[in-house]
Amino acid sequence: MELLNTNHTFAICAYKESPYLESCIKSLVNQRKKTNIILCTSTPNDYIAKLVEKYQIPYYIREGASDIRDDWNFAIQSAGTDYVTIAHQDDIYSKNYFFELSKYLPDSDMSLFITDYLPIKHGKPDAKDISRRVKCLLRLPMKNKRFAASKIMKTLILAFGNSICCPSTTYNKKRLGEPIFDSEFKYCIDWDTFLKYAKQDGHFIYADKPLMYYRIHEGSTSKECIIDTRKIQEDTSMFLKFWPKPVVAIIMFFYKKSYKAYD
Repeated sequence: MELLNTNHTFAICAYKESPYLESCIKSLVNQRKKTNIILCTSTPNDYIAKLVEKYQIPYYIREGASDIRDDWNFAIQSAGTDYVTIAHQDDIYSKNYFFELSKYLPDSDMSLFITDYLPIKHGKPDAKDISRRVKCLLRLPMKNKRFAASKIMKTLILAFGNSICCPSTTYNKKRLGEPIFDSEFKYCIDWDTFLKYAKQDGHFIYADKPLMYYRIHEGSTSKECIIDTRKIQEDTSMFLKFWPKPVVAIIMFFYKKSYKAYD
């Protein structure tokens, strides 16, 4: 399949046999404004192969052991466009996602495009989710163009937790360079990456609309990291990049309560 002339790609990162993968693909195929779609995996199997054949999606296989950082960088690299959205296989995208993004293309000053989102719990969107509401408040300064370009403000919206929903993010790899992801973290790789780019020139353009739906379920990476305590360890390490230890201890006391959002 030839690339569409949009300079943007949804790069789906598929892992093993997710029962939600086809829903993700459908949400991208049915975008109000069409754009490029590819699928990348380090765990090739018949299930994925049948879906890419069904929807006629270019298919890229990464050799080597599965690793979230290597898999995401491979997806970024495989996209033949400057702007890339890493679509997580369990999530669903609003039909208006690319339509809204396209309003800001081309924008050479935009390093990241971020949006609001709704969590899907027990199969239904939850607009009342407290964690999501708090993150919305933290992101509000990004609606102001001057703040969206301010290194201080971009850093501040990350100082009280990761307010940016990773699968809602589009990366301008022409501005950011490659590899995009070089963090040593597994769970907080996105938060750490956003902080890196917050400290650099470039705008964090924010669409204050729920343009994707983030699925919370038992098999999710977030849930697994909570169970084996990696999330606590990495969240603590991230907060130490902003605050002294006594302050981090207080923040983590309250921050750990947000983990209930994954129940």
